[in-house]
Amino acid sequence: MSTDPQRDPPPVGEEIHLPGNSLIPLLTAVGIAVALVGLTTTWLFTIAGAILTLVCVVRWIRDTRRDVSELPLEH
Repeated sequence: MSTDPQRDPPPVGEEIHLPGNSLIPLLTAVGIAVALVGLTTTWLFTIAGAILTLVCVVRWIRDTRRDVSELPLEH
């Protein structure tokens, strides 16, 4: 039996936490792209992209904080 903690599976009964599926990273990238295109075309795209990016980042942080708060205390 190996003693390398990175290769050993977690102890029996310990849950592995994985974040759920989300479109937030994709929408954040789209918002940044639209804002950058707006810098070369029209300020309306810049504002729309910035608003989309800001909303997505705030939601992403909120979702991550909620996921972390649901973890057991020993982690």
